Amino acid sequence: MTNYSKLPAILVLEDGTVYHGKAAGKIGTTTGEICFNTGTTGYQEIFTDPSYFGQIMVTTNAHIGNYGIDEDDTESNQIQIAGLVCKNYNINYSRKMADESIQSYFEEGNLVGISDVDTRSLVRHIRDKGAMNAIISSETLDVEELKSQLAKVPSMDGLELSSKVTTTEPYFFGNENASLRVAVLDLGIKKNILRNFEARDVYTKVFPAKTTFEEMEKWNPDGYFISNGPGDPAPMDYAIETVKSILNANKPMFGICLGHQILALANGIRTSKLHNGHRGINHPVKNIIANRCEITSQNHGFGVVAEDIQNSENVEITHVNLNDQSIEGIRIKGQKAFSVQYHPESSPGPHDSRYLFDDFVAMIKN
Repeated sequence: MTNYSKLPAILVLEDGTVYHGKAAGKIGTTTGEICFNTGTTGYQEIFTDPSYFGQIMVTTNAHIGNYGIDEDDTESNQIQIAGLVCKNYNINYSRKMADESIQSYFEEGNLVGISDVDTRSLVRHIRDKGAMNAIISSETLDVEELKSQLAKVPSMDGLELSSKVTTTEPYFFGNENASLRVAVLDLGIKKNILRNFEARDVYTKVFPAKTTFEEMEKWNPDGYFISNGPGDPAPMDYAIETVKSILNANKPMFGICLGHQILALANGIRTSKLHNGHRGINHPVKNIIANRCEITSQNHGFGVVAEDIQNSENVEITHVNLNDQSIEGIRIKGQKAFSVQYHPESSPGPHDSRYLFDDFVAMIKN
């Protein structure tokens, strides 16, 4: 393992702000959109969540790596974040179930990071200035050279990324003798979503992002699921058309996060980029249909436009964020289709919202 503690590293933001720290993970240079997650646990799930593809993650929790890496906690088959920024980077870990240290895991996964950064200052800066591109380097400390490299990085706004993280071939998950079958459109799905379906006696077939409705329908599923994923939903015409076809066939459908945004776009609802996004495991959401609140796990940098839904004749708001009143859930009037912006599979996070999987199963059966 690299003796990272003696090697300096540098973080440069798009607006010219510079932070100095120590190298973490692989020695090298990486770029992406910088964002922050306020969760106090679950760093491994964050690292492997495909929704974070192309993003440099700032963890607000002071200690990262302290409970090591356990293969069972991964949400996909590889590290998905573009880079890590943290305060205390802990190579030594205390969990007996862990397979390896965070340093060996990052070196194997070619992940470049920086530690010993004042993350409180950095998060306040991002919160006020908004999400922006950034570059981390532990191989060059030349700020002007890094700024030159950073200028070539495309904005997340308008960037289609699901095709980069989706499965290349269909695959199955669960018990083939289960009572229900659900076709999954993989825009960047997390494993724990599939585990939640399996726990409810649902057999899933996961299809690549650009699969058509007609192709999925050949499997004769009982319902359809549109997954989470990275990037801007607006340019994803292929997924929007697929969702329109599912709606036209009046098939039961459930969407999460990016899937929620795609369902909205399929119904004429615009999406927009948020100032700094919602990422954490303590976001309060009100289910206005059931008149109850839940604490949710969230990870998104785009959202649906509330005004469009309020003016829509066929889309109804079901959930609202209690922090900023943004739209967290919708359902389509007269059809068996609904979605939420947050992550009810809660990995990591509280389990307040797992009832949504039960609601989807009940909707299919009814």
